[in-house]
Amino acid sequence: MAQSENEKNVILVCDDDRAIVDAIEIYLLQEGFDVIKAYNGEEALKAVRQGGIDLAILDVMMPKLDGIHLTMKIREFSTIPVIFLSAKTEDADKILGLNAGADDYVPKPFNPLELVARVKSNLRRYKKLGSAGTDAGEHVYQAGGLIVDDDAKEVRVDGEAVKLTPIEYQILVFLLKNKGKVYSIEQIYEQIWNEEAIGADNTVAVHIRHIREKIEINPREPRYLKVVWGVGYKIENMTE
Repeated sequence: MAQSENEKNVILVCDDDRAIVDAIEIYLLQEGFDVIKAYNGEEALKAVRQGGIDLAILDVMMPKLDGIHLTMKIREFSTIPVIFLSAKTEDADKILGLNAGADDYVPKPFNPLELVARVKSNLRRYKKLGSAGTDAGEHVYQAGGLIVDDDAKEVRVDGEAVKLTPIEYQILVFLLKNKGKVYSIEQIYEQIWNEEAIGADNTVAVHIRHIREKIEINPREPRYLKVVWGVGYKIENMTE
């Protein structure tokens, strides 16, 4: 039975293979999602620009505008979760997708039930980031000029607003809540993705790099998000 919490979620599915799009649509509809279909990158970009899309499932290799460049264009104006589908399983291709701004990566051939599970997981992160908190009291975390208001889901550095994707936000909040403590890549992955960290090194490293590019004046010499070589990452425990 479809879950009511999914009824208003609209998923964009884009692949030049219409059979794949139709198959994904069947599983998403069964879970109560609404589906918008596209068959090339330009159609998908137009759909996202029109608004109302909650998550996009994109093939990497598509005519007119491939998934990599499409995601880069989407990230210019939107933080909706993006899941890549690709027949390429090389680690370098996964890194390329994450660098473009994708949140998740599912290799073909894929298990439809796993894809649906990843859709739900990414939507939960997105909703958590996009909605204001309702808990009593303030939940503000700070390290020097880096401030996160977890009730308002706002990130500021030296007074300037910073726009993060849902996964970037959750990684930053996790480390900031535990500032001064070093976490390994495996610990970060298992905390944020809620699954066993198998081959997680590049996935976490790419997101860490994106966070640094957004919160650090000089990402090569980070003030806030530090690496402890051979151990992991931490947010520096700063008082000012």
